[in-house]
Amino acid sequence: MKKILIITSYFPPETGAASNRIFHLATGLENQNFKVSVITPLPNYPKGRVFDDYRGKFKQTSTEKNVTIHRLWLYASNSKNKLLRLFTMISYSISLIWFFIWNKIPETVIVQSPPLLVAFTCMLCLQRKKRKLVLNVSDLWPIAGLELGAFKKNFSYKMLEKIERFNYKKADLVLGQSQEILVHVKSLFPEKATFLYRNYPDFELPELKEPSISGDKITIVYAGLLGIAQGIYKLCESLDYSNIEFHIYGGGAEKEKIVQFISENPDLPIVYHGEVTRSELHNALLCYDITIIPLLNRIYGSVPSKIFEYAKLGLPMLYFGGGEGEDIIQQHQLGWIAEAGNYSHLNKTIQSLGKNKLSLKNRTKIQQAALENFDFNKQLLKLKAVL
Repeated sequence: MKKILIITSYFPPETGAASNRIFHLATGLENQNFKVSVITPLPNYPKGRVFDDYRGKFKQTSTEKNVTIHRLWLYASNSKNKLLRLFTMISYSISLIWFFIWNKIPETVIVQSPPLLVAFTCMLCLQRKKRKLVLNVSDLWPIAGLELGAFKKNFSYKMLEKIERFNYKKADLVLGQSQEILVHVKSLFPEKATFLYRNYPDFELPELKEPSISGDKITIVYAGLLGIAQGIYKLCESLDYSNIEFHIYGGGAEKEKIVQFISENPDLPIVYHGEVTRSELHNALLCYDITIIPLLNRIYGSVPSKIFEYAKLGLPMLYFGGGEGEDIIQQHQLGWIAEAGNYSHLNKTIQSLGKNKLSLKNRTKIQQAALENFDFNKQLLKLKAVL
């Protein structure tokens, strides 16, 4: 049985697309007769502090669904202070180096990037002629950070670019969640082996039904990280509420601002539901007419994994983020597009919707498109062939 190690900064019980993606990859490979182990920090995301059940521990090893999981210490923080966030990554990198020294590492290792520094630590320490290093790139850093306004083109940015290029250079295979990521990698290293690995979810398709929230107003739902990149606070401020209700699930940096905005505007039909488990969320989402997938700014290389998850749920989408995600929505007829950053166009698009366009028949078509085009196991078999 071939052994494979996955190194990631996010893993359940943490919530969100990143942890779900790596969890499905790990259990999927295990089902394909790999002996899978995972290295991840003690759970801390997105709250920025180690979860209560893991506090006071330096390391924990457990087996879940036949996958061995090594949880390592880090200094947890989600502070906006760049030095504190850098120290968080350095602390995890130190724990990784310590683990590498005292443990035997398999010949095939999948390394999640970003964070760039963590990936750099792995690529630097684990390079060997007989070892295959696979870099799983979910976002293009530091480019994405520049587009989000987190970075400026200075000395630090140039250093991050050098780290990025080092990581690509040392990888034997680069997995990218979007074609834009693979195009970028090929522009730097034309001969580099690449593989398009979309963030397809792995769960049973639910039985579809008409949305259970009645009334003339269209019910719009957002579920996920309430971070700066998603711009949900700006969305709350900018939506035209004349014919909609807006429902929000999740947590993150903007949570308190959103909750405060709702309390200061009690006449607006906005409901914050807090954080729920993934299974609870799936059941809840089926009750709404349409979901919105926003990005505050178009981010090159980014394709929200929500697209594939919501398609399996048969949930119509309103995409407001630009880039490759637009192409996927349009190609597979999964919903509607609003011009990224143009809130006037977003409101006009919403006004053009009617309950007849959000019918059970339309949901069934969306789910069928997901069944035909976003199959996790088919993609996994193709990946298995190149590992």
